Amino acid sequence: MKDSGRLEALRLAGLTAAADPGMDRFARLVTRVLRVPVSLVSLLEADRQVFPGMVGLSGLWAARRETPLSHSFCQHVVADGKPLILSDTRSSPRTCDSLAIPDLQVVAYAGMPLTDADGHVLGSLCAIDHEPREWTADELRDLEDLTAACSMELRLRIASELIQRDRDHAGLLLRAAIELAHARDLTDLTRRLRHLFQGPAEPTFVSLLLADGGKLWRVIDPEDVRPVESAIDHLEWDASFPSALAMREQRAVFVADRPTLLRGFGPEAVAGYDSLGLESVMCVPLPDRRGVLTWCWSRPHVLAPTEEAVLTTVAGYVSQAVERTRFVANRLSTAEQLQAAMLTELPDVPGLDMAALYLPAADQDMVGGDWYDAYPLPTVPPATQPALMVSIGDVIGHDVQAATVMGQIRSMLRQASLDDPAHSPSAALDAIDRAIGTLPLGLGATAVHARLDLDDGRWRLTWSNAGHPPPLLHTPAGGVLSLGDHDLLLLGTSEDDPPRHDHTRDLPPGSVLLLYTDGLVERRDADIDVGTARMTAVLARHRDKPLPLLLEALSEGLADIPQRDDVAILAVRVTRTEL
Repeated sequence: MKDSGRLEALRLAGLTAAADPGMDRFARLVTRVLRVPVSLVSLLEADRQVFPGMVGLSGLWAARRETPLSHSFCQHVVADGKPLILSDTRSSPRTCDSLAIPDLQVVAYAGMPLTDADGHVLGSLCAIDHEPREWTADELRDLEDLTAACSMELRLRIASELIQRDRDHAGLLLRAAIELAHARDLTDLTRRLRHLFQGPAEPTFVSLLLADGGKLWRVIDPEDVRPVESAIDHLEWDASFPSALAMREQRAVFVADRPTLLRGFGPEAVAGYDSLGLESVMCVPLPDRRGVLTWCWSRPHVLAPTEEAVLTTVAGYVSQAVERTRFVANRLSTAEQLQAAMLTELPDVPGLDMAALYLPAADQDMVGGDWYDAYPLPTVPPATQPALMVSIGDVIGHDVQAATVMGQIRSMLRQASLDDPAHSPSAALDAIDRAIGTLPLGLGATAVHARLDLDDGRWRLTWSNAGHPPPLLHTPAGGVLSLGDHDLLLLGTSEDDPPRHDHTRDLPPGSVLLLYTDGLVERRDADIDVGTARMTAVLARHRDKPLPLLLEALSEGLADIPQRDDVAILAVRVTRTEL
């Protein structure tokens, strides 16, 4: 009676202790055709019988539409797999002690087995009389015919549910292909897996174990840690667990119920599953021996052929997602180290305060061609006052190749500035143009290259712009000004190119110079002038804040913009002029 296939068929039929119009119709037909006071469509669950079809019962039993097995004649039909025909239940040794006799007045009983397409006996269609009765051959044939029709109705319901399950499985595969492809990391992958399955067959627990160093390590979601995950965070390959067996033999391992678990696996496995209230588990090894994916249920589970195929396919998706997230994690780690090595640690210059920010493109390699630089110039007699070179630039592209070119250009720009006795920004940019015309340095770049000098107690800015977004300068007396003078992009030299120019401007105390790349002001859905105006307003509003807070205000909301470009920002504030 506790056969898992039979119980699964009952679940698929979708009938329980509630009135069902179709089943009530069969009960009414039995009472009319056989002229009996009571008829039941009785289905036998693991520990009770339920009446989705019922005519003639009254009182408490009618309200509940169920009885315990102590009141069940249907259990004998299920156990024997054949009809039970009794003219007087009180005189049969098998039934004379049944509580159905005093409580339900079941004296004469004729029950026929209701079966599914696989031959499981789900219950009985029964006729009941309150008096002893000899059932005629015609009555039993009529009851047999009605039982066949009722069984066909049950089979149609089960088939319909199986068709819906197949549709659900197809939908599951589609969701899995989409959801798992967007997993950001292994924890996110586990979280998406646990929200992927829905419906009556939804697993109680899903676990991902990855192979490493001869062991299986659990991927634990810190927001949803289960007791067994805390107690058993890894398994040896020879452990007596279903998941370890699946890994060793590289095959799916299915445990249908707790007795099967007890027979086949060790006490530690049983204790682990008991701690989660689980009885059934399906373990599927990931391709290329990457690990094992497990689905667990809190009740005995029947694994349909299509379900097994779906779970195996999902395991393949998970394996691809694991490989991709590991590749991305390694790539991001390398990229972040590369970018960190290329970005300058800002120098400490008396009289100036500096801060910088770099944000990689949202949809690329977490590294790109945007850069900033700041370094002091050597003091050469007769000069005694400090000077500082600052730069901002953007190599076309935002990937590792762009970052590599950026590193070359930044280094060459430093060397060109140091080699020029006048430290002219435009002369250094000319040198880069000549290098781009000779060396394979990609499609080109933009840059603002500037020198800050302390002359006679005042800081002076000298800059040259190679096709880059104009710097913003806030002065206490003049507000925010866009330094719009610029020359051509860095594309390589040509005889027809106009010369580059240096421009100068005094920086009174309290001035804030803002150098930035176009990712700060440019949006795919808005004109760049709109973004520049927005940044101008932010600079005017937050000019007196500490520079890290100013950069935070300027970059607010950037992380939420999909497919945004790289962003680099360098801010310099004149704090005082006397040394």
